Amino acid sequence: MSGDDGLVTLSDIEAARDRLGSAVRRTPLLTAPHPRAGGRASGDGPDAMWLKCENLQWVSAFKARGAYHFVSRLTAAERDAGLLTYSSGNHAQAVAFAARAFGARARIVMPVDAPAVKREGTMALGARVEFAGTTSAERKQRAEEIQRAEGGTMVPPFDHPHIIAGQGTTGLEILEQLAPRRPGLVLVPVGGGGLLSGVAAAVRGLCPEATIVGVEPEGAASMQRSLAEGGPVTLDSVDTIADGLKPVRPGDLTYRHCRALVDRVVTVTDTAIRDAVVWLFGRRLVVEPSGAATVAALLEGAVDPAEHGATVAVLSGGNIEPALLAGWIA
Repeated sequence: MSGDDGLVTLSDIEAARDRLGSAVRRTPLLTAPHPRAGGRASGDGPDAMWLKCENLQWVSAFKARGAYHFVSRLTAAERDAGLLTYSSGNHAQAVAFAARAFGARARIVMPVDAPAVKREGTMALGARVEFAGTTSAERKQRAEEIQRAEGGTMVPPFDHPHIIAGQGTTGLEILEQLAPRRPGLVLVPVGGGGLLSGVAAAVRGLCPEATIVGVEPEGAASMQRSLAEGGPVTLDSVDTIADGLKPVRPGDLTYRHCRALVDRVVTVTDTAIRDAVVWLFGRRLVVEPSGAATVAALLEGAVDPAEHGATVAVLSGGNIEPALLAGWIA
C-alpha cells in the first residue's frame, strides 16, 4: 500500500472505500451561505459554499472511517490480542466502534480533561478507559507502557497509511457529491493531520487544480510551524477550546503528506471557532469546536473563497458538551 514516495495514493483510498462498504455513513454535503454574507445560498451563487457533515458520521466524527479501515485490515490474531489506543475523544470512540463491530476488546487512554460527552460515548461502546495527563504525548506514553506490559494491537490516531486512506474516503465523497462542479477550495481541520492528508490525497488525485488548506487553532499550530521549519515540530504546550486539534506534534507521515499535497495551513482564534459553532447551530448543525475550525477560517477571513471558486468546508465532528453549546448560544 502507498506509492513509491510512501504517500497514500488515490487507489489506496478507493480500496479503503470498498473495504468500508456500508460500515460508515456517506455523510451529506450541504449547501450554505458564506458565513460572512447574508441571504440564502442556492448552490450556484458567489456566496455559496458546501459543508461536508462528518459531524453526522457514526460516533459523530470522521474518525470512524480510519479506525474501522485499520481494524478491518488486522489479522484475527491481532484483533484477538485486544485493541489499544490513545485519544482526546473522537478516535477513542472510533476505535471502540470498530472493536465492537469486530468483536474485539478495546482499551483506551484519554486525557484527564477529555469532554464528558466523549468519555461517556467511548465507554458506552464497551471500551475500557483510563486517563493520563492532558497532552497527546502523555497519553501516548501511557498507552505504550500498557502495550509493553500487557500486549495488544495499537491503533494509531493518525500517523499510519491505513488510517490516512480511511480518512481519505471523505475526500472521495466530496468530489462525487459535488460533481459535476469541481471544488476550487477545500478547507480541512488539522490536529495530527490524518484527515487533511487523506482528503488532500483524494482531491489531488482527481482534482489537482483545487486549493487545499488546513486549519489549526492559533494555540495549537503544530502543522503550520512544522511546515515552516521543514520538519515535524513538538510544541511546548497547546491552548485551545478545540480539544480534537491539540496534538503537540504532527505525525511524520502526515507531515510528509501535507508538505507534498497541501497548499498551506492557516490558523484561527478560539473566538472565531466559538462563533463558528454558534453560526452552524443557527443552520441546525451541531458541530464541536474542532469540527467548526474550517468555518472559523471563513468567518475570520483567514482565507478568501472569492479567489478560488466553489468552497468546501469539512465539519469533522459533532461531539460537543450540551451545556457548553447552550452557554455559547445564550
